Amino acid sequence: MTTELNRLKDFMSACQVRVEQALDRRLPPADKLPARLHQAMRYATLEGGKRLRPLLTYATGRALDVPLDTLDPPACAVEFIHVYSLIHDDLPAMDDDELRRGKPTCHVRFDEATAILAGDALQALAFEVLASDPQLDVSPAQRVAMIDCLAKAAGAGGMVGGQAIDLASVGLQLDLPALELMHIHKTGALIRASVRLAALAKPGLDPEIGERLDHYAKCIGLAFQIQDDILDEESDTATLGKTQGKDRAQNKPTYPALLGLAGAKQKAGEMHEQAVAALEPLGEQADLLRALSLFIIQRRN
Repeated sequence: MTTELNRLKDFMSACQVRVEQALDRRLPPADKLPARLHQAMRYATLEGGKRLRPLLTYATGRALDVPLDTLDPPACAVEFIHVYSLIHDDLPAMDDDELRRGKPTCHVRFDEATAILAGDALQALAFEVLASDPQLDVSPAQRVAMIDCLAKAAGAGGMVGGQAIDLASVGLQLDLPALELMHIHKTGALIRASVRLAALAKPGLDPEIGERLDHYAKCIGLAFQIQDDILDEESDTATLGKTQGKDRAQNKPTYPALLGLAGAKQKAGEMHEQAVAALEPLGEQADLLRALSLFIIQRRN
């Protein structure tokens, strides 16, 4: 596993550079009118974050022999949706946070109206990329399937719906199925889309392999949120790059609150084991995906 983690480190570094350049090329120039809006979009998107979702797109593509050039557009699209969600989540009407990725949140750096518009524009840009980016070398039917996939993951039946459940759950005691349902939507839907977008770029993919990849993504989506909740308890603001202890301060339902820290860590480990088991038919080609699953439950920010 040490060798796999070393390979993952090299792969992550290369893909983070790659997606940063791809995002930069697809974002509007900072000096193009309306300049303040475009500056806010670039500020929130560039030079920050682990880029986990693009990494999952690239790693899935590697497992399925899909060229990285074809995967740049969907990797950018899913990251644009993710960044838009962070901008809106940080607003005073939502989580009211002032720190994201180690720097002031978009509405603090600019203003609330500009932040809202920057999120709106990034959401639209994600679908524009999938619809018309010339680098996306797939059939029209595959493009439509990708747009459908990302729209469902981002909307009321996915990420946005999960955020609505999250806001409505403040101060409530949720049982484990209800907590998992919330995070399958809020966090997990976009992680699953990151994997599925790469699978949709593979013509004639065996449906069983597609289902196994989706189960892998569902498991690591839950593992990611569990580890997030653990870090909110154990880490610090400087390491996290966002305000530590915010969930507890806002009385949000979390895995440590429900299961205790030890129970939450055990649950994260179980999700990792299920994720790895789902990849068995893919053999060594899925080693990066296996290593990413381990990275998710061992990360410190």
